[in-house]
Amino acid sequence: MSTTISTTTTPAWHDVTASASDRVEALLTELTLEEKIAQLFGVWVGASNEGGDVAPHQNDMDDVVDLDALLPNGLGQLTRPFGSAPVDPALGALSLLRSQRRIAASNRFGIPAVAHEECLAGFATWGATAYPVPLAWGASFNPGLIERMSHRIGSDMRSVGIHQGLAPVLDVVRDARWGRVEETIGEDPYLIGTIGTAYVRGLESAGIVATLKHFVGYSASKAGRNLAPVSVGPRELADVLLVPFEMVMRDGKPRSVMHSYTDIDGVPSAADESLLTGVLRDTWGFDGTVVADYFGIAFLKLLHGVADSWGEAAALALTAGVDVELPTVKTFGAPLAEAVRSGDLPEAVIDRALRRVLRQKVELGLLDPDWDATPEALRNVDVDDAEGIRGTVDLDNAGNRAVAREIAEQSIVLVSNDGTLPLAAPRRIAVVGPTTDDPFAVLGCYSFPAHVGVQHPDTPLGIELPTLLESLRIEFPEADIEYVPGTTIDGGETAGISAAVDAATRADVVIVALGDRAGLFGRGTSGEGCDVESLRLPGAQQDLLDAVLATSTPAVVTLLAGRPYALGSAVTGAGAIVQAFFAGEEGTAALSGVLSGRINPSGRLPVSIPASEGTQPSTYLAAPLARSNGVSSIDPTSAFAFGHGIGYTTFEWSAGQHGPGTVGVDGTATLGLRLRNTGDRSGTEIVQVYVHDPVASVVRPVQRLVGFQRVDLEPGESVELSIHVPADVTGFTGRHGERIVEPGEVVLGLGASSTNMRITHSVQLSGDARVVGFDRAFHPSFSEIARNAS
Repeated sequence: MSTTISTTTTPAWHDVTASASDRVEALLTELTLEEKIAQLFGVWVGASNEGGDVAPHQNDMDDVVDLDALLPNGLGQLTRPFGSAPVDPALGALSLLRSQRRIAASNRFGIPAVAHEECLAGFATWGATAYPVPLAWGASFNPGLIERMSHRIGSDMRSVGIHQGLAPVLDVVRDARWGRVEETIGEDPYLIGTIGTAYVRGLESAGIVATLKHFVGYSASKAGRNLAPVSVGPRELADVLLVPFEMVMRDGKPRSVMHSYTDIDGVPSAADESLLTGVLRDTWGFDGTVVADYFGIAFLKLLHGVADSWGEAAALALTAGVDVELPTVKTFGAPLAEAVRSGDLPEAVIDRALRRVLRQKVELGLLDPDWDATPEALRNVDVDDAEGIRGTVDLDNAGNRAVAREIAEQSIVLVSNDGTLPLAAPRRIAVVGPTTDDPFAVLGCYSFPAHVGVQHPDTPLGIELPTLLESLRIEFPEADIEYVPGTTIDGGETAGISAAVDAATRADVVIVALGDRAGLFGRGTSGEGCDVESLRLPGAQQDLLDAVLATSTPAVVTLLAGRPYALGSAVTGAGAIVQAFFAGEEGTAALSGVLSGRINPSGRLPVSIPASEGTQPSTYLAAPLARSNGVSSIDPTSAFAFGHGIGYTTFEWSAGQHGPGTVGVDGTATLGLRLRNTGDRSGTEIVQVYVHDPVASVVRPVQRLVGFQRVDLEPGESVELSIHVPADVTGFTGRHGERIVEPGEVVLGLGASSTNMRITHSVQLSGDARVVGFDRAFHPSFSEIARNAS
């Protein structure tokens, strides 16, 4: 076995006083071709052979990794050392420590690997906090809170030796039938970009490399099917799908991007040089690493059919701009070396990717002469005493749970309410429905218990997951609570519905608890590969709902789900509807608190709730012809629009001092707003800023979100706001492919939702059309002029 080079002087790549580029160049010149390539792939040695796959086509990639043969050349990444099977966090950190020491000792230059993990709704490992899913982040409309969460996630990962996190997902929902809706932040590019930026800032501030995914278009697949082709025009690509990535790239400063599985108009993203190099690097200036979605490079041969061999697939991806093959080596090993030696791929393309990878290792301190594999969590313990350190690492501490609770509370959306809520100490409560007593009802697909834990049924969950029934009994200790499931989530059983109806009839109020079960590849009703044909509630849940609503008992419908569903009779027949999107381990307590009134809900819908189960694909970002009209028998109007949500207090909106009615195409418009809490309890209003462009050179959405602000007010308190809206935010991709700010009238709206404009202000943009680019203004600014108590 090779040993680490020893010299009398410090090698240049170890010189911490030198620039990162000089250190990288010094090391690059010393590496053989095989050593270079070894830095460009990961290995997945911890993958479980029990149960189902944890990545698409995992079983198609059945090559056995021979670490003894690989490690002398080095290793770029370690794939999910914590997230592939249940492991005590302290012992997982010890295992990773030993792996890193072995990797560094095995190659000539002592280079360790970058270790990455999933962190979509928390560090995806056993015993770590399960936060609400990204769709709930969007519902919170609170980027500062999400930044606090992601910093905690990053700190936990870094403490046990992880360097890179595979999040956030910046896909824009275009069809809610797509199974991965729960992983998105919503259906609006601006909301996604703003919340996504906050997530990246938090993760990166903890020292973790954030990875934007999936670049790009994955969510726009035909018929909402996972890993399906995408056919979008260049304008939809530029003005909808790319916008969140562009915003986060500029303002969040992530260090990694993951390509999408999909192809756009026949060109797979993993082989699309115009995207991975042209847009990402040449236009946006990104200088970090592009990593493959799991097996995505091999899919160029296996699924897309654009490569005839593994070597050709590797060459296509590298040339396009992919730097690292994940999760394990398939195409970037011997096939890639052969492609270089045969002259099919210049070695310079290898070097280009290698420079990015090594620069990141320099930034992470992995090439420093005093690098130590011991993570923070193990620095003051005896690492030779494995059993002695078991249980010493807490990844679900009180601080984490407090943030998880805050997000859950702020993300729950009170969709409708006829006065049934809050519940005023009811004596008899019937609770029916399949999410009532299911601890998994609050978890998304990429939570560890749902993603991996289900394959290990004999292992404890690792975290406390109180069911809704348990939380209701705590919230209403004096009530007689009767529980009848009625049906399962997706089994379609109807035999238990009559018992649920009987329970509802006996009660003062009935809570109908509906929703999803997250899973993988058809093993759930929501999650990766769990796409649906329509937005009808899964199984027989709609039948249960209709039967219970037919009783005279006041009914509250609660949803713990990963996507919006058509709710049929509940839209007009339910006393109240409360929507929670997989609200995490603190979710059922938060939901119960909303029902009791302990919590005044402030969430807003990040996705529209459809009126009909069969009107997809649909989105609030609709042009006039995509809305209800007299020339089609299909009405796509939502039951509850994007941005909608109510609470237990009321707010009065009135216009403040607006700015001039004419501003230049490079200027800023000003809107004034007076907001007063006219209710008897404190509450939060979310002021949303929309742009309507009555006449444009290309077809535009009727309304488009360009800003928002959470405003907290005590009873009777009022606030006066001045909102400054740069003309840049009205821009769009014109007929010649450039983003322009176009002269003419725009109508700025201040609304409580995308269909509830409270104040509008017409502004004339003057001057010639102006081209704007990556440096344009993305956000309006909010200034508080005055605040007055009652």
